[in-house]
Amino acid sequence: MTIATPKFGVGASALRKEDDALIKGEGRYTDDVKREGALHSYVLRSPQAAGTFKIGSLDEAKAAPGVKLILIAKDIAHLGPIKCMAKAKQPSGEEHPVRDIPLLAADRVSYVGDAIAFIVADSIDQAQDAAELIEVDYDAEDAQTDLATALDEGAPLVWPELGSNQLYLHENGNREATAKAFDAATHVTTIQFVNNRLVSNYLEPRACVAEWDDEAGFTIVVGSQGVHSMRRALAQHVFKMDLDKVRVISHDVGGGFGTKMFAYREYPLAMEAARLLKHPVKWTSDRTEHFLTDAHGRDNLVTASMAMDADGRFTGLRIETIANMGAYCHTFGPNIPVIGSTMSTGVYDIQNLDLTIKAVMTHTAPVDAYRGAGRPEAAYLIERLVDACARETGRKPEELRRINFIRPEQFPYKTPTGRQYDVGEFDGHMTQAMDRAGWADFEARRAEAASRGKLRGIGMATYIEACAFAGSEPAHLELNGDGTITLFIGTQTNGQGHATAYSQFIAEKIGIDFDKIIVRQGDTKELDRGGGTGGSRSIPLGGVSVSNASEILAEKIRKLAGKELEAGPEDIELVDGQARIVGTDRAVNYGDLAKGATDPEDLKAMSDIKQDEATYPNGTHIAEVEIDPETGHVDVVAYTIVDDFGVTVNPILLMGQVHGGVVQGIGQALGEQAVYSDDGQLITASFMDYAVPRADNVPFIQFETRNVPSTTNALGIKGAGEAGTIGACPSIMNALVDALDGPLGIRHVEMPATPDRMWALIQDAKGH
Repeated sequence: MTIATPKFGVGASALRKEDDALIKGEGRYTDDVKREGALHSYVLRSPQAAGTFKIGSLDEAKAAPGVKLILIAKDIAHLGPIKCMAKAKQPSGEEHPVRDIPLLAADRVSYVGDAIAFIVADSIDQAQDAAELIEVDYDAEDAQTDLATALDEGAPLVWPELGSNQLYLHENGNREATAKAFDAATHVTTIQFVNNRLVSNYLEPRACVAEWDDEAGFTIVVGSQGVHSMRRALAQHVFKMDLDKVRVISHDVGGGFGTKMFAYREYPLAMEAARLLKHPVKWTSDRTEHFLTDAHGRDNLVTASMAMDADGRFTGLRIETIANMGAYCHTFGPNIPVIGSTMSTGVYDIQNLDLTIKAVMTHTAPVDAYRGAGRPEAAYLIERLVDACARETGRKPEELRRINFIRPEQFPYKTPTGRQYDVGEFDGHMTQAMDRAGWADFEARRAEAASRGKLRGIGMATYIEACAFAGSEPAHLELNGDGTITLFIGTQTNGQGHATAYSQFIAEKIGIDFDKIIVRQGDTKELDRGGGTGGSRSIPLGGVSVSNASEILAEKIRKLAGKELEAGPEDIELVDGQARIVGTDRAVNYGDLAKGATDPEDLKAMSDIKQDEATYPNGTHIAEVEIDPETGHVDVVAYTIVDDFGVTVNPILLMGQVHGGVVQGIGQALGEQAVYSDDGQLITASFMDYAVPRADNVPFIQFETRNVPSTTNALGIKGAGEAGTIGACPSIMNALVDALDGPLGIRHVEMPATPDRMWALIQDAKGH
């Protein structure tokens, strides 16, 4: 019983199957979907951040050319809101209040971009023209957009009936034990910083096409990160109908980054309009709407302190975080800071923790998961703090890390927040990264840069994250009459290369060419359930089920072939789409086996492997930067990574994921920041004002792995989709401090380190 090893099994650097069609412009994104008789829709949004409003007569707008329907809040009172699906645990045990997102605001707006009316017309231009004819009388109120003052006495309240802008209080750790550790400490280091607000800016803005059938119900095509969770949100929470009355389809999706996991207002509004008008209704966001209304990421104020003994060992960690929720409780928004906080102690053996999170409402766009969903914030906190500890105590950053790393013999290791790390060799990947980065020779490069008038610095981050959280992802395989194999799975590719990676598992077990494997995702009619894509779960969970289902189907193929060839299944090998008796030329191809099968179940296999604990990818990022003190401009001139992802499925896909994450981290560190004015206007609402990284901001990235297989994942895989983002920001910012501390005594730099911010820091340090 053998399987000939295919060219592109697990571990091979197979090129992406998806790219040929995408490069040729043959991809099918939501806005590419055309429906006969489709109408177009537009959302009238509030220009005010806070206050009440009244809508005047709609007669003129309804009579405008091409207008078919205008919906306001009273027209959809029978529909539910976009519900908040996550709540944080409070010390009292009481549930905190939530403010779900209404499909349309009724009489009060809470941020610029809040939805007021939904206009449907023959064309988008006609819908926009009609929106301008709707009279809205606003009674504007003071807005609260500054997170730092949101809890001050007298601050404008987002939801006055709550009596405060604080949504919840969350605590973790042992306050009394931590206080004792601080009392006994030889040295305490404290840092304060902002984790800046971000806009995800995926390539493809959100869109949907909704249809209604009196018998079948709704069909909606939408770019998502999982059609099944989208169906639940729309069917159960908004329309209060059976799941089988809502079909959700996602075709190609141009980026997600967490932000496309959620249902948004426009989707049920388009669905309700399609039901009322008996016509398909299409809505497509423009880039400004994306900036204004799609869930933002990060946005925390943090104070963190580390207690150390005389030997430099970390004895206690105290963290106080104020986390911005925005104007409403987005789908998972309240839980994102809590998820991140469970990784607060990082790769270090810290026994005592006192952690407090205050979630705060402001008159800004709601905040939710963005690539890493709290874990980048946690890594940034601990890695900036560790470097500050090293500087204050006169130790080298790598030496202080080595003193405090969790040692291999301590695993499995339970953190103070309850995380259960299974394996790790942190010193190993740090030492390897230092070697690859030329850490020992850095001072020569610093001196050379100084001769050119530049300030050069080097910084590292040794991170760990939790991903591929406990759960499962069912995989269904089917052998077709033409010899192809179809995989049905409930994850959703957003550019990661799922069709390629899943095909590698199948090809390895069944011996079939890549071009004969069909991967089907994104249709609730084809698969009854699925967990979607998020938290780096697709390959660690879905891949395991695909691999196991492939083994099951391979055994069925051998049994069918054994009967056909009059041989035992153990004597059958699977190679190049054929089942063959080992050592002979007697064979039968998969297509003929499928056609001759009498029981359809002989051609199908299903697996749903459950994983009981998260996986914990970790690694070391080392960045080198150069600063021009005359302009404040920062160049990332070298970047080195050694990561531990357990098992590598496809090195090229893995490298692409890590590179993309690093670039997003560079964006946050050096340029990206969503900024609101005092009156609630988003003043960074376009690419003219919001600085996403460009190709010339990205250095060559030297990437290697030093893998220690996971013991919680059946195949040893740890997950990699978010890791690049998690390690990037602290390594870059630590490098900036290293460049500035020696010559100028600057030990703190806030993100984003824009040229104007850097120039001002340097001028202040020089006394100018």
